[in-house]
Amino acid sequence: MKNILYKITFVISVLLFTNCTVEKYELGELNAPSNVAVAVTIAGKTTAAPNGDGSGDVTFTISGDNILASKIDFDANNALDLVAVNNGKITKKYTTLGLNTYTVTVIAYGPGGTSTTVTTEVTVKSDFTPNPAIVTALTNNTSKTWVVDKSVPGHFGVGPWTGSVGPDWWSANVDEKVSCCNCFYTSTFTFTKASATSYTIQVACPDGAFTKTGALTTLPGIPSSGAEGCYSYGGGSGAFSFIPSSTGIAAATPSTQTSILLSGVDTFIGYGALQKEYEILVINANYMYLRVQGTETGNAWYLKLKPAP
Repeated sequence: MKNILYKITFVISVLLFTNCTVEKYELGELNAPSNVAVAVTIAGKTTAAPNGDGSGDVTFTISGDNILASKIDFDANNALDLVAVNNGKITKKYTTLGLNTYTVTVIAYGPGGTSTTVTTEVTVKSDFTPNPAIVTALTNNTSKTWVVDKSVPGHFGVGPWTGSVGPDWWSANVDEKVSCCNCFYTSTFTFTKASATSYTIQVACPDGAFTKTGALTTLPGIPSSGAEGCYSYGGGSGAFSFIPSSTGIAAATPSTQTSILLSGVDTFIGYGALQKEYEILVINANYMYLRVQGTETGNAWYLKLKPAP
């Protein structure tokens, strides 16, 4: 009996010792991507047109060794905006008119979070002539002032930037912001045709600008923190241009396929917490409907305006 107990005890001890043995795992070498290269293809590029056909379309193809994923920033002159590159290839439409050179940054990611950064430059031509009817409706071919139209539902709204073309998340009722933020309705936006190819905007804010605060607005002098509301701002002026809309949404959305691109940081249309490209969905002499990306990632804002009384 003692021998049997001894053997059983010995077997259990061996099993316990075996099960408690710690296996060692070792990571392989974490090699950052190497030989990273960016091939640039400018649409319509020929010997006679080395900077493209004026569409502004440029395709970037990323290659290299040990690349698991990559991101790209299309213009070093703007705020850093890294966009994921699927399957190593992506196309960008550059919309700043004329011949412009952009510094492009690519980050290639490897195992364990390793990365390699490369930069390249591309010089591309962008030509665009807006429909004369849009220019006439917006500026009256001289100068015309617009205000947010508080008398109609949906004069302000928000929805997802992708996957939707409407204010799915929220839409304002008539006079929605009168009690809290009447500056939204008293600010004016004057669009002027200075010449056949030159345009300016004058923003006047007698009761302040309706905006978010801090990094969510580019307007100078706005507090670094605080709730959405009216903040002291005298307005500003600057140039703007017409560009082909960069969103890719269909004309049937509806969309005129044309955007207003504001320059600088002093001007805005309607709401101060927006980016600078305002796609014109609909416009006529008495009505303008705009779609613009918010400074909060993923938001599309909608604005309805009318000529100032």
